[in-house]
Amino acid sequence: MDTKNLSPALVPLVDYLDNLTERASVGELQARLESLDITVDDVRDFVQFGETRYRRNLICRGGFYHLLAICWKSAQRSPVHNHAHSTCGFRVLTGVATETSFEFSPCGLVKPTATVDMVAGQVVATQDANIHQVSNLQPEVDDLITLHIYSPPLLRMDTYSITDDQVSEYRPVIFEHAHGSGI
Repeated sequence: MDTKNLSPALVPLVDYLDNLTERASVGELQARLESLDITVDDVRDFVQFGETRYRRNLICRGGFYHLLAICWKSAQRSPVHNHAHSTCGFRVLTGVATETSFEFSPCGLVKPTATVDMVAGQVVATQDANIHQVSNLQPEVDDLITLHIYSPPLLRMDTYSITDDQVSEYRPVIFEHAHGSGI
């Protein structure tokens, strides 16, 4: 990818991602996101919020990844989901992300097992069948911005209900910077 329009803070990460020939490992994404010297200003051109739900803004893509700035207003959250066949790593750039992890209970329903609040600079990495939910539970005036890597690109995921044992397929919408249309 041509990196001339990216912040210099993102160039080494994108160079690494562009050279992937297979899925990135959880450990590698975790280490690279932790070592980034980055702020929300480095992704400012990709910061756009949705009024009713969080917004996934594409920074760049390659054969084995998507790099996104995900923007969350207060009270917005992802569905309870896994990363079906994808590795995910994300770093909090500003705000407080609340991550809730889930597992299956003996009766087949998902149940929360841990909830962690993460501040700017903290990183999460997960993959495949790990089930979680990310939320912005801050006061109404406080936004959350996270930097996400999905390898390979996350084009579908399984979503779960806490009230029944139904598993649904979800295809997340990604907004491209150039024209703002979902892909």
